[in-house]
Amino acid sequence: MNALEMKNVSKSFSGFCLDNMSLTLPCGCILGLIGENGAGKSTTIKLILDILHKDSGTITILGSDNRKDISLIKEDVGVVMDEVGIPECLTAKQVGKVMKHTFRNWNELEYSRLLQKLALPDNKPFKDFSRGMKMKLGIAVAMSHGAKLLILDEPTSGLDPVVRDEVVEMFYDFTRDETHSILISSHIVSDLERLCDYVAFLHKGKLMLFEEKDMLLSEYGIIHCTVEQLSELDRSVIKYRKETPYGAEVIVSRKDAPEGFKLSPISIEELFVFMAKEAR
Repeated sequence: MNALEMKNVSKSFSGFCLDNMSLTLPCGCILGLIGENGAGKSTTIKLILDILHKDSGTITILGSDNRKDISLIKEDVGVVMDEVGIPECLTAKQVGKVMKHTFRNWNELEYSRLLQKLALPDNKPFKDFSRGMKMKLGIAVAMSHGAKLLILDEPTSGLDPVVRDEVVEMFYDFTRDETHSILISSHIVSDLERLCDYVAFLHKGKLMLFEEKDMLLSEYGIIHCTVEQLSELDRSVIKYRKETPYGAEVIVSRKDAPEGFKLSPISIEELFVFMAKEAR
């Protein structure tokens, strides 16, 4: 059973369309949604959670239709949205008491441990939290009710680098259990590159690429050359390119790499930036 499946999912708004989205998240894995602001990352997550109703296609979560088995999904899915929806008058301690009556498998000891690990105060009102503190509280709640799937929309936004590193480690530890999976969106591509098993590139509502991360990194390389050297390359081997007055950068498939040119490793962020610019 897969943790998540989307098949031919579409949703149209005035001025935007998420077009024929299909992807699969195997159990025990982490899938990163990468895209610029407005690419469709949050829309995709809201469709999965049925906050928005799709126009067409199917979505299953842990083997269940996302619109039919709502109570099961609530228990088994931990969610952190870009805006953490906690009443501003509540303290972290009071949030725990509310969640105890919300989730059947609420783990009070785990929640207390996470509050301490994330350095969150027990008795400070949510309205007085910084953005980073609000995100950390949302993460603590999502990870304290026995969820099998975490769905996270920009969860590291607003966190300083040290805390971000700790949170990424927490997500990684979560999926050491092969029944646990994570779908995470972020504009901090370096976090996703470190964390994810699969990546999905979104651009203006279209899924440009969905692939296993290690396969991508082993498939492509980057050539740094002069504009004159660029003219010597067979255009058919060039996947993406960027020219400046100071030189050129070219992405090629490693199996088609031309002789005489040094091929350097490429990062997920570099690959996405090239693809997005090409799509424009």
